[in-house]
Amino acid sequence: MDAPLAWVESPLQLVAAAELAAARDERIPVAMRLTGGQMTSTAEELLRRGARLAITPYFGVPWQQLAGRRHWAIGDAFSGQFRLATALVGPRRLTLLDDGALSVGVADSLLGRRRYARPGTAEHAVQRALGELAMDRMLRLASREALEFATAFAFGDDRVAELAQRGASVRRHSFEWTRRTARPISIPGRRVLLGSALPVDGRMRAEAYLRWVGRVASSAPVAYLPHRREGAEQLAAVGATPGVRMHRTGLPVELVLAGAREPLEVITLPSSTRTTLRHVLAGSGSTIEVHPADSAELTALTLPGRWRA
Repeated sequence: MDAPLAWVESPLQLVAAAELAAARDERIPVAMRLTGGQMTSTAEELLRRGARLAITPYFGVPWQQLAGRRHWAIGDAFSGQFRLATALVGPRRLTLLDDGALSVGVADSLLGRRRYARPGTAEHAVQRALGELAMDRMLRLASREALEFATAFAFGDDRVAELAQRGASVRRHSFEWTRRTARPISIPGRRVLLGSALPVDGRMRAEAYLRWVGRVASSAPVAYLPHRREGAEQLAAVGATPGVRMHRTGLPVELVLAGAREPLEVITLPSSTRTTLRHVLAGSGSTIEVHPADSAELTALTLPGRWRA
């Protein structure tokens, strides 16, 4: 079996690579783009837990590693670097790892349901041209049954069937390896508030975000798990909010909360964690509550809901 090269640039993609290695029951090499401190801490934690990964940090595009592997496992099929590498080198087999809910967007692009681009972005001519080349390459791989999705997200029967007609397969996982290797944790009060990068991305005003944190913490104290892209100024303001206890781990929430040994109340704004944590916390009796945000404060709403894991 041709072990894939996992090309990852976020902590969640690293976790997805560990799940892929466990599912394939083999050690796989990883080209890990250094995009922040949480990448290194996540890699170290995965290796401590016995992940079958051989991790090499890199900046830019790992050209030499890509050229030496027929099979790639990549986490961001919309990235400009992937488009360029696919156009100039290209794999002979491709596994698409989760990059949040964008995995569904990639599937819809392959099916012609939407344009091949990251949602909400305007692309220039060169990006569009490289995107067309990357899409053509992926469709040709699918026609040879050499393209698969390794995902925790539900694609729906219709989408899976359409992908199968094009030769692409969908391999589902539920973070089995993450749960099996989890380290026990204890959250004081068992009430968790997940930090968000919406203000960092300009999709929510900072003042509105802090008001939301204050409202949540006013009803009962919360343990706040920061988002990896929150800046020092936002974290300082959140930490000064009455009722908030900052809980820094340097790890993605999937790795942290998989170790919960008693039911948690998890509160979040719309995010792909509403899907990933449903798997991670399955059977724990925990609840996951997605809070709505006023349409004037948030530009891309997902319907709120409450689930019991």
